[in-house]
This record gives sequence, C-alpha cells and structure tokens, in this order.
Amino acid sequence: MATMKFMCDAERCIECNGCVTACKNANEVEWGIQRRRVVTLDDGEPSEVSISVACMHCDDAPCIAVCPTETLYQRDDGIVLHDKDLCIGCGYCLYACPFGAPQFPQQSAFGERGKMDKCTFCAGGPADSKEEEYAKYGANRIDEGKLPLCAEMCSTKALLAGDAQEIADIFRQRVVRRGHEDGGWSGNPRADADSLAYDATQQG
Repeated sequence: MATMKFMCDAERCIECNGCVTACKNANEVEWGIQRRRVVTLDDGEPSEVSISVACMHCDDAPCIAVCPTETLYQRDDGIVLHDKDLCIGCGYCLYACPFGAPQFPQQSAFGERGKMDKCTFCAGGPADSKEEEYAKYGANRIDEGKLPLCAEMCSTKALLAGDAQEIADIFRQRVVRRGHEDGGWSGNPRADADSLAYDATQQG
C-alpha cells in the first residue's frame, strides 16, 4: 500500500499562500484555525526561502505517542487522523509536534482550549455520516480519488502530495535537472557540458 506524504519544494514556493486559501475553502475550519501556513526564512535576504507547512503525517508521529486519550491514530496509508470526540484539549500533541500542526480554537488553560484540529490530508475522519464528517473534519477528497486541494491548487507545483515514492522520484528529477545543460541554463555558450551547473563566478 502507498504511504501518503507531503513535500514542499522550497526552490519553487513563491509565498502566494494559495495552498492556505485552498485549505480554508475546502475544509471551512473554525476562525483562528490554520491547518496550513507558509513560513518564510531569512525574509528580505538573498537567501530568503519559503515553505508550506502543515501536518507532515510522520511515520513515527510524536503526537500519537503523547496523546493520553488515543485521539490521534495512523491509517494503513500513513495518514495521521484524529477523533474529535475523544480529544480533551490537553495540548500535549501541540507541544510534541515539531511542525506546530495541531491547532486549538482557544488559547486557554488545560481542557478549556477546545477540540484539537489539524490537517487531515483531506481524508476526513471518524463520523457516522458524510455531513457529520465534513462538519468535524472538512473535505474527504481521498475517498473520492483526489489529492489534497492545497497541493492541487499550488500554482508552481512546489507543494506535492501523494505516494511517498512517487513524490521522491519527482523531487529527485527536479534536483538533477536544476542548472543542467538541458534545463534552465541551456544555450549558455560558457557552460561546461559535463557539469550540472555553470559557475558564473568563473572567468574566461
């Protein structure tokens, strides 16, 4: 069975926040909840880079390990989901997650911050009906044979979602072709045909 993963190609992300908007529109989450966000590092510097961040659906998810009520669980395809009926709002998952994926509607004390919410990879969650599932967890596009809307709406295809092996193959091809003679630097008469990229600092 495929293992579902997200991956953001930082070299392609243009910080348009289209993924954030797509996620909010698809899932109609509560006010204050932001399942996906774009983080920019070294803002304004030549080394500036942006990356789209949400739940990464870790293989060995720390949020699952610390949850005292077993709210969080992992499907066979690797997607990490949560059962809102079991959540007590303790916030342990938020402290354990290195990506800050778990969100709470209120910033209150233990047990008063509301039910945890996070990215579901557009796979819904446990519910008795489709209407209840959408109300609690948002869209279930995976059951419809679709990918998460954030990845489908990414204008530069920086955000990839799907089978981990296929995503790794796509990214590997991108990395190999960056700066290659038949890639973005093609036609440069000074480029060495045996090198993957032309060093513009070289003279002669």
